[in-house]
Amino acid sequence: MRVATLMRSIGVACLLLLGKSADAETSGQQRAEAAGRGLVGSPAPRLVLRTIDGDTIDLGSLYGKKAVYLKFWATWCVPCREQMPHFEHTYENAGSELAVIAINAGFDDSVEEIQRYRRELGITMPIVLDDGRLGAAFNLRVTPQHIVIGRDGRIQYVGHLADQRLDAALAAARNPGPTAAVAGGAEGPAPVESIHVGVGDSLPAQSVTTLDGRSFPFRNHGTPRPTVLVFLSPWCESYLATTRPAISASCRRTREQVSELARDQRVRWLGIASGLWATPEDLRKYQTEYRIHIPLTLDESGALFRTFRVTDVPTVLVADAQGRVLQRVSTEEPQGLRKAIGRL
Repeated sequence: MRVATLMRSIGVACLLLLGKSADAETSGQQRAEAAGRGLVGSPAPRLVLRTIDGDTIDLGSLYGKKAVYLKFWATWCVPCREQMPHFEHTYENAGSELAVIAINAGFDDSVEEIQRYRRELGITMPIVLDDGRLGAAFNLRVTPQHIVIGRDGRIQYVGHLADQRLDAALAAARNPGPTAAVAGGAEGPAPVESIHVGVGDSLPAQSVTTLDGRSFPFRNHGTPRPTVLVFLSPWCESYLATTRPAISASCRRTREQVSELARDQRVRWLGIASGLWATPEDLRKYQTEYRIHIPLTLDESGALFRTFRVTDVPTVLVADAQGRVLQRVSTEEPQGLRKAIGRL
């Protein structure tokens, strides 16, 4: 009991580093519930998943037969670690009426990290490393984020805490109900697909709105200038200082380089912030605290991260004056961004 209490306290403290309210757990639950408002009651997407062990899970084939419990998590997430005993217990006692699947959010994680984490915590349920499609389909906003799908194939619950509400949702989902066979065949939303832009490709013909309400077109329609896209998270430096210190240091180093190099008006800059655990207000606080002067936009749905196939922060992409992506800058190299700008 003392260990559980300590872990809960650590989880709250770490979440406070993200700039959340005094009641960080409540904030997480509220964000998850807000993310689920457009999902609860709707048919779940019929996706085919592949686990890190190479096994295939066809979600659509489960609907109408058993309930499904998906938990989005990350190895760097303290509350996720705190909830793992509850998660593993649920899996071990699922029986034939409930499928339990761990969905790693695919944000600043790797198969190697996940496997090490699995060995350390003794996790036995199937694990999927998300490529962004699941997070998009289930409106991922926080970690952990629980998705409970009833035996009728409809989403019944979205939450953040491992509490009585989650347990009640899991119990209710096992109930086949009078319409399970019919609803199990209902078509869920189509998987979210994105165009993919990589090195050698042209920037997309679209614009985004920055925090100050201005439009930033990826393709510059004025005087041709190179473009630098900086993918970031407003809590990378603070939160990951304890769980991923190397990534935290990389975020700080990249921010400092960008602040210095962005004085060069011959280059267009745009900071693209992940919507995971971040709101426009969080991004404004980050902008103020670190005196960020480049335009910032919040990629709330993760669409831009998927378009540019970004799964780690910081990630920096450099495009020439014609809008062709030249390279991904290694943030491991202290002077990598400076060298890339110098070659433009």
